[in-house]
Amino acid sequence: MQTLHQSLVMNRRVQVLARHLASLIPNTQPLQGLDVGCGSGEIALAIQQLRPHTQLKGVDVLVRPQTVIPVEAFDGQTLPYPDNHVDLVLLVDVLHHTHHPQKLLQECTRVAKQAILIKDHTANNPFDELRLRFMDWVGNRSYGVSLPYNYLSSSQWNHLFEELGWSPEIKRTQLHLYPSPFTYIFDGNLHFVARLKPTP
Repeated sequence: MQTLHQSLVMNRRVQVLARHLASLIPNTQPLQGLDVGCGSGEIALAIQQLRPHTQLKGVDVLVRPQTVIPVEAFDGQTLPYPDNHVDLVLLVDVLHHTHHPQKLLQECTRVAKQAILIKDHTANNPFDELRLRFMDWVGNRSYGVSLPYNYLSSSQWNHLFEELGWSPEIKRTQLHLYPSPFTYIFDGNLHFVARLKPTP
């Protein structure tokens, strides 16, 4: 199943997500970014290829033996950088793997000068939860990734952003991450990308 998931889903996912996230990054000035929970860094590399003025480095709890961008280890809660360290921070399917998403997101707001780019899930009912759990298990179990299945509803996301004083400047759903026929089960409103900026 892991091999099938890699060939049918993961390779497509990297390219589709890179396009969605790159569209949220201006291509008019040099930018420095941090990919939190970057894994091997494949999505960050694909974004850099689409936005050559943007340079990304990564941090992860589990640093893999081979990565395609520079990656440092961190404890999953505190980013080892000073305030306003980078122009933007990426969080791609990371917050639902944490037990305290607010704490990690608050750290991201601390080190980001301009924006935070999030890709994550929304679970508004038990069927959403069931599908997301299955996707997480298939996609992450072989990598030893923590699976607390901590999915938030739409209202919980809005409350979290409001508490931190950052708001979605742009938000998109219907990302079409999966090929047919899987898209009918695993896409829908389960996924979103958003560009957050400080609330005035």
